[in-house]
Amino acid sequence: MQDYELSRNVAIDVTTDYLTDQSDPETHRYVFSYHITITNHNPMPIQLLSRRWLITDGNEKTQEVLGEGVVGEQPTIEPGKSYSYTSGTVLATEVGAMQGHYDMITDENETFQASIEPFTLAQTHALH
Repeated sequence: MQDYELSRNVAIDVTTDYLTDQSDPETHRYVFSYHITITNHNPMPIQLLSRRWLITDGNEKTQEVLGEGVVGEQPTIEPGKSYSYTSGTVLATEVGAMQGHYDMITDENETFQASIEPFTLAQTHALH
């Protein structure tokens, strides 16, 4: 696990992987996957409505990604349960970082943001 954040009783665990078979360093294409597990520690169900990512490469070029749900879903997470998914991103450098938040809603229609603290994306052996 690379990162652990508890925001509004929501734990977000992140692991990352460099995808050698999809990357091409000669053309500055570095492909990464990230696996996220969201755990609901609230006494009520919560639903993930949307996401906002800030993705920064090693040249400090930042892109913003906004959208509904994750991987085509807007999951409802019951108390004490988790939801996991895997997605990916492409960078022009061998090292980068991501951070952002999920917009969530409770079953009482109260909205809040679950923060995703910065985590590193790095080609194998890029960081010493």
